[in-house]
Amino acid sequence: MKKLKVFFEAACSLKAKFPLGSFILTRLVTMLVILFLLGWALFALMALAPGDIVDQMMQQQIMSQTSGTGGASTANNKVFNEDQMAILRSEMGLDQPFTIQYFKWLKRVIVNHDLGVSLISRAPVSFLIKSRIVNSIMLNLISLVFITIFSFLFGVYFSSKAGTKTDVAATFFALFFHAFPGILLLILFQLFASATSLFPVTAYPDFPFSDAPGKFVFSYVHHIFLPLLASFLGGVGGTMRTIRSTMLDQMGLPYIMAIRARGISERRVYLAHAFRNTLNPYITGSANLLAGLFSGSLVLEIIFSYPGIGRLMYEAVMQQDVNLVLANSMFISALVLVGMVISDILLAVVDPRIRYGKE
Repeated sequence: MKKLKVFFEAACSLKAKFPLGSFILTRLVTMLVILFLLGWALFALMALAPGDIVDQMMQQQIMSQTSGTGGASTANNKVFNEDQMAILRSEMGLDQPFTIQYFKWLKRVIVNHDLGVSLISRAPVSFLIKSRIVNSIMLNLISLVFITIFSFLFGVYFSSKAGTKTDVAATFFALFFHAFPGILLLILFQLFASATSLFPVTAYPDFPFSDAPGKFVFSYVHHIFLPLLASFLGGVGGTMRTIRSTMLDQMGLPYIMAIRARGISERRVYLAHAFRNTLNPYITGSANLLAGLFSGSLVLEIIFSYPGIGRLMYEAVMQQDVNLVLANSMFISALVLVGMVISDILLAVVDPRIRYGKE
């Protein structure tokens, strides 16, 4: 009990001396706890799903045998398949409770830094993720940059035109595209590409970057234009309205009236004073925006055959590849949680009123 009291006093002392560092450490510990519980929940959900990967493998084998023998299947083949299924489950550890499977996986990751192998392709999970994660991060970062730039430009501009016909039209289109189903917009864009042949129906070039770097960049931009436009239209509306409403709230506060009374130009009032206070809600919601982009890119990658982490995740779930599903989910969740920690730190940087500790 005395050691616990000493530890608590030391923690309080460190928090008083280094409030921001203590906050970051606390959030990192919380992030690890959330990831631990998330992994356990994923194993539980995969265990509750009907069948497993061995059932799928054996069903494919039986179908191939049946098609090869003209629809005939003997009882001996059935007994052999059942025995083989039991052996495979034992080799993969699927015959054990999911909690034991999870702790074995966790021990392998922490101690050996090994994510295991895919139960379908038998390729290392780390290799499969590395080959896809760069594509997804590039796609989502490009989308986030464009959404951020145009949301601030449109939000600040239309806040100065509040109540005009231009503002009403912009608000209508922002709400329309924000409420429009993203999957339907992607399908319409793909139909447009197929009908006009102006853009490819796939979102990735058919040759690697190493073959021709310059040609690959131009080809990538051409392939990714329509999917990126769909992601942009779906995300810019809500973010623009948030910035616009924040700007309008700021322009009605007393400190803006006092600045105007000093004779400061309207442009400086907007850009140097009101605009800075619009950063807080955007930084707070940027982590959620990034999470939404990653989750939305799943549909994009499937429809436009984009080789990203979302499509890999979909294939792993459909095949019940536990190792690949868990590694993908944990990696994406870790990215989102890290983004939330970074957004909290940036809040303290851009707003001097925020302090993670006592003054």
